[in-house]
Parts: sequence; C-alpha cells; structure tokens
Amino acid sequence: MGQPALSRAALDRAAEHRTDDDWLKQARDTGRLLVVDEERRANADEDGLLLVDASSYDGDPFFLGVDDDGVAYFGAVGTPPRKLGSRPATLRDVGAMLSDRDAGLLVATIALANWHATHQRCPRCGEPTEPVNGGWVRRCTDDGTDHFPRTDPAVIVLIHDGGDRCLLGRQPTWPPGRYSTLAGFVEPGESLEQAVAREIVEESGVVVDDITYRGSQPWPFPASLMLGFEARVVSGDPAVGDHELEDVQWFTKDELRAGRPMLPPSASIAHWLITNWLNR
Repeated sequence: MGQPALSRAALDRAAEHRTDDDWLKQARDTGRLLVVDEERRANADEDGLLLVDASSYDGDPFFLGVDDDGVAYFGAVGTPPRKLGSRPATLRDVGAMLSDRDAGLLVATIALANWHATHQRCPRCGEPTEPVNGGWVRRCTDDGTDHFPRTDPAVIVLIHDGGDRCLLGRQPTWPPGRYSTLAGFVEPGESLEQAVAREIVEESGVVVDDITYRGSQPWPFPASLMLGFEARVVSGDPAVGDHELEDVQWFTKDELRAGRPMLPPSASIAHWLITNWLNR
C-alpha cells in the first residue's frame, strides 16, 4: 500500500535537543533552513525545496530534526530563497512529488507556522506568549504556563459496498467533476469508530460497519491529522444529509479507471485511500 504522500519523513526529530539552547545555537551554524512565506509557500525547483544556511536567519526558527549525518534542519516564516528556474510551491501542489525529507520538512514547518500565528496569547490569562524549546512550546510571559501545538483529529473514509463500488461525495466549491471520500472531525468523548459511523450517516444517509483503519496523514490546513478508514455500507440509500455536500454517488472501479470522476489531489490521503482500494 505504501504511505500517504504527506506521511513521509526522513529526519530524527531529536526532541531531546529542543530544551538545549547551547546545542541549538551550535546546530544553526552548520544547519539548513526551510523558509515559507505568509501564504505557507516554499520555493522549489526540479531538485526539490530550496534550503538556505540556518545561520543566515535572524529570528527564532523551528527546530525540525537531524539527518543521518547529524545535520540539523530548521523551519521559519519569511521570504523564501529564489534561484533561476524555481517557483513558489504549496503543499497541495508538490507534496506528492517531494522526497521523504522535503515532504516531512514542509509539513512540519507549515503546521508549526500555523500554530504560532494563532497562539500569540495565553488562553488562561490573555497575556503574550513567547516561543521556547526550539519552537515546540509557547510560554506565557506572565504566569509561565507552557502551551503545546494542537492537532485536530479527523476521520476520512472510503465507503464501499463489499464489491466493486465506492460511495464518494462532492463539495460545491470543488472543481467541476471532482468527488472524494467523506470526512469529518472527531467530537469530544467520541472514539474514532464512532466518529466514522456518525459522520457517514450524517453526510450520506447510509449506515456502515466493517470499519477498518488504513493509515494516517498530517494535513496542516490548519492543524488536522487525517485518520483514514474503509467501511462497508449495510443499509440506507445514499442522499445528501447536511450542508457540506451537494451530491453523493456510487462509482464503480471501471468508472474510476476510466477517469470518472475527477479524483482529489495526489498529495491527499483521500487520493491514497481511493487508489489503494481501486488497485486491491
């Protein structure tokens, strides 16, 4: 089955170094830095993401990990480097084409950038927070409490009939002809399997069982962890059940192989779930 495109990584996160300011300072002298802009785009060329020397950055970058040679890697928000033939690249655009190292770097940098941008103040007292521990903690400047990056769990499901049909849905904002798997956030006090069953009946009107976990993928838009499942329909007729979808339809494997409908982008776990089911 392989891995979802954005679940790949090649670095040791080396969390033991995050609290060692002296080590981090020395690591920046020989480290490498990935810079994304305010729209969370990096620059890339045919060889992958463009990196610069970490020592060239004046701010406090995020420490992302070390490679097998002991080189440290960092991420930051700023003006990405350019060179002839490079272009701005979003995670959705190039995620599936990046190397394992670059995919992991870009996902982590975007996720941390999103979190830092929205957690400037302490949720307990409202005072400013400041980044510490290599960018993996924000500490309140008043009461000293530590706050950590958030991840929102969401289930995403390939629904099938036990044979050669799968049930896909369409959001009205998508390009014409695109359909995808159904998804939704896990609610407090809910198991993943309960979330799958609830979301499917809410969005499509069908009841499922044989809920099987297939894999996961970070999706930093802004802070989701997509938990991929397959499930079999046991009752109900497909129908749009809430305001999120404008259509749900059965599609056969032959239709999918013939290019109908248009599938979600290859960087998404939805694409991975559909193609793995199709090829099995």
